Amino acid sequence: MQKTIFITGASAGLGKATAKLFQSKGWNVIAAMRNPAKETELNQLENINLVSLEVTNVSQINETVKSIIAHQNVDVVFNNAGYGLGGALEYATDEQILQQIETNLTGVIRVTKAFIPYFKQKEAGLFITTTSVFGFSSCPLSSVYNATKWALEGFSESISYDLALFNVGIKTVASGGIKSNFVNAMQFAGGKEYEVLNESMGKLISNGQLFQFNEVEEIAEVVYKAATDGKDQLRYLAGRDAEQTAQERLQEGADNFRIKLRQSLHIKSPFERTL
Repeated sequence: MQKTIFITGASAGLGKATAKLFQSKGWNVIAAMRNPAKETELNQLENINLVSLEVTNVSQINETVKSIIAHQNVDVVFNNAGYGLGGALEYATDEQILQQIETNLTGVIRVTKAFIPYFKQKEAGLFITTTSVFGFSSCPLSSVYNATKWALEGFSESISYDLALFNVGIKTVASGGIKSNFVNAMQFAGGKEYEVLNESMGKLISNGQLFQFNEVEEIAEVVYKAATDGKDQLRYLAGRDAEQTAQERLQEGADNFRIKLRQSLHIKSPFERTL
């Protein structure tokens, strides 16, 4: 039987690449995005159905999911919609903070909640959620973004116990840097006094020490692996930088890893005191 995947944030980047990959593998794809009318590529492919969805709109989520499951089977839900908020926390507006959390975290929770009764009823299903290398590690000047990704990892691990009662799985794809428009689409808070830190980060990114940029198709392949390998595995590392960071953090310990990164950014410890 032909399987179906529901993908949020399918208009660009990893969402679009994943939609194209699953379609090429013979899956039906329901590609959810804010403005389907603007899509000019996915709507040309067979077995891809575009739907309008804003993951911060709870009533639209519930109505969309209800409509979909009334007409077709869904096997996998890929929670992928999200964006980055960068900059110093003190300069982020309350609106920016809430929007970041509503999109990256609350949106995932609401989409997942909407599909749970359906997966329970048929005693089958799988949720896959895009997290990040910064969902188990961290980087400067994106504290709220990092917070949402750490939260998604915790949410996924916790609810995995609940869902297992009904033969429903949950997995995360913790990606490193991706060659996409993600960085260009980021929102930034201000803070000129943090520019020296931003410059140091730029140097670490350019030499591949903080993270690297992987082809989006490589990350989509990891999503496909998570959807099809049948393994009881919660987190899938996606990208060379994600694998390297996870290994170094495990070997060095979380505190040593954090201190090492801070030192490479030329930042002194706030706990160093001169007597």
